[in-house]
Amino acid sequence: MAATLPSSALPVDEPPIIPDDMHPPVDLTEDLARFRDQLATYLKEDDLERVCAAYQFSADAHRGQFRSSGHPYVSHPLAVAETLAGWHLDTQALCAALLHDVVEDTAISKAEIAERFGKTTAELVDGVSKLDRLEHQSYEEAQAENYRKMLLAMARDVRVILIKLADRLHNMHTLDAVRPDKRRRIARETLEIYAPIANRLGLNPLCRELQELSFRHMHPLRYQVLAKAVKAARGNRREVVSKILHAIERRLPECGVEAQVQGREKHLYSIYRKMRDKHLSFSQVLDIYGFRIIVKDVPSCYLALGALHGLYQPIPGKFKDYIAIPKANDYQSLHTALIGPYGTPVEVQIRTTEMHHVAQAGVASHWLYKDTQSLPELQRKTHKWLQSLLDLQSASNDTAEFLEHVKFDLFPSDVYVFTPRGKILALPRGATPVDFAYAVHSDVGNRCVACQINFESMPLRTELRNGDRVEIVTAPHARPNPAWLGYVRTGRARAEIRRFLKTQHNEESATLGERLLGQALRGLGVDPAMIAALDWERFLRSCGGKSKSEVLTDIGLGKRLPAIIARHLLEGSAAGAGASEESRRGAILIRGTEGVAVQLAACCRPIPGDPIVGVIRKGQGLVVHTHDCPVIIKQRGDWVDVDWEPGISRPFEVVIRVFVANQRGVLAKLAAAIAEEQSNIVNVSMDQESGDTTTLTFTLQVSDRQHLARILRNLRRVPEVVRIMRCKEKPKD
Repeated sequence: MAATLPSSALPVDEPPIIPDDMHPPVDLTEDLARFRDQLATYLKEDDLERVCAAYQFSADAHRGQFRSSGHPYVSHPLAVAETLAGWHLDTQALCAALLHDVVEDTAISKAEIAERFGKTTAELVDGVSKLDRLEHQSYEEAQAENYRKMLLAMARDVRVILIKLADRLHNMHTLDAVRPDKRRRIARETLEIYAPIANRLGLNPLCRELQELSFRHMHPLRYQVLAKAVKAARGNRREVVSKILHAIERRLPECGVEAQVQGREKHLYSIYRKMRDKHLSFSQVLDIYGFRIIVKDVPSCYLALGALHGLYQPIPGKFKDYIAIPKANDYQSLHTALIGPYGTPVEVQIRTTEMHHVAQAGVASHWLYKDTQSLPELQRKTHKWLQSLLDLQSASNDTAEFLEHVKFDLFPSDVYVFTPRGKILALPRGATPVDFAYAVHSDVGNRCVACQINFESMPLRTELRNGDRVEIVTAPHARPNPAWLGYVRTGRARAEIRRFLKTQHNEESATLGERLLGQALRGLGVDPAMIAALDWERFLRSCGGKSKSEVLTDIGLGKRLPAIIARHLLEGSAAGAGASEESRRGAILIRGTEGVAVQLAACCRPIPGDPIVGVIRKGQGLVVHTHDCPVIIKQRGDWVDVDWEPGISRPFEVVIRVFVANQRGVLAKLAAAIAEEQSNIVNVSMDQESGDTTTLTFTLQVSDRQHLARILRNLRRVPEVVRIMRCKEKPKD
């Protein structure tokens, strides 16, 4: 017996639960019949019965619930499933579409769906469902976490995002029923997140529809004015467009090209974006109409291109070959712009039937067109991008940071560059050699020190252009520079740089934590080497720590006090028996190269030879001040004995202020005196206090306090010098 869908959205044996008179009954019979006819074209009888059961289950679960428009709530999952049926998605995805709001809006659990319709359907429903907002501090944080969950579920199964995109499409079509502020917010997130995802998956018609709906709800007046202008232009240019269409239809057969010619109109959002980005008026946007030519094979594409260029003059610089170099979403076509009759610009796209299928349905063509030859390549690219989402997640535990990385990756790849071996890499416009290095491999990016673009050495922040040949120079001990975060464009590069810096930070903090803990143990008269592994295991069980490394990192970051950890470790241990509270505590030796775990305070700028003291600051690690720094007296924290390690060779920056008589050549004399002591001038600024006196502020590199004393002695020998003082605050720019 053939499966059938019920003829009504609501059961006939009991009346619908209508909260008030604003929700009159709505007949869904026509929608159900259309949906049933769609399913019958490609589903087997058993699968059709499962979809019918899912619909009935959803209708029963949502009984008495209504949308803002007044329609029964079940009309929404039905519309979502109908969109998926248009892509010929499988039974599991259709059932999940019909049930996608059941867990979120009713008392039905994920386990019940898994028991009734299978584990896969339940996982798809769970991937689409939102999280409980009560767990988050703000709406923005909740939304970011929702996006993160959805994108990670999509990385495991692409059907999750297809259901979500169909869900968002129907919500956008019914957005008039919600209040204006919510309407604009939903439209904005659709434009920023969902439309780019649709584009990235090759669902171009869906992407354009979401953009149009978002534009209409975000800027309703602009949308109406532009729609009216396009309608008027359509009448004015009808004759020209018709003339071009007939000319192309005659020309192609003459050149032996069998083709299907379609006219197309530029979308309102596309026109609006061009007017906004290029500061044009509507009358200046001439390429409102274009044509699409569909041929049987790739050679015919290029034959058609030659025929068109012989018919109308091409516009220089407007030709793009996306067949030889496909876009990141596997879109392929030839794009050209021509000068038509009366000087009218004409945009033309030329593609094969198979390319047209992929351009229209993207990743959904996997279900819609089973015989499409390029599907394996499309699936490979899609899988690679989805896998990159998992890589981004592993690199970032922060939800907002993860979403930021994803947004970087959602914009179309516009720049195509070559590796030294001739491989083509697609990168976002504005990408740099650092982005290129991380696109090749994370190790190449982490060890990058320089680059060559087209065989010329260029800065790493140089923006790449189409056709550039890029070669990365690496060094074994190189590491990422935090400044790279200011100009990289890909989410992968940003995530890898932050992951490396975070790991480095933790390693340095763990090293510092081990030194601080050792100091605390020696202060109790215990050799750190005497702390056994069993002592650490007992302590970790009692404090709930994950590992010894994590505890040491927390000590280095100032989140745990070393003295307290030392006492806990000694409780009940053999090493603690001989502990002495009065034992001398050894000082922590500062090298100045510890990295982010040890910071030299900017308020007093200590250098080797200065008496110093350390303060443990939560989240900052160990901050080193001079002993007479006024700031340290006001600060609260755990003070630590520190001292300079002997034999430090690295340079330290110090600021001095020199008051001189305002005479010709005095700056040259001062610079010579400084250079005589082998010191480098990093910065110099000048402030004229009066007509006779000038104040010069130097930032110098010195090795220690004795080196600074020799420089000051040389400067005092200059006759024009009135007074010299060392400045311990950071100079103002």
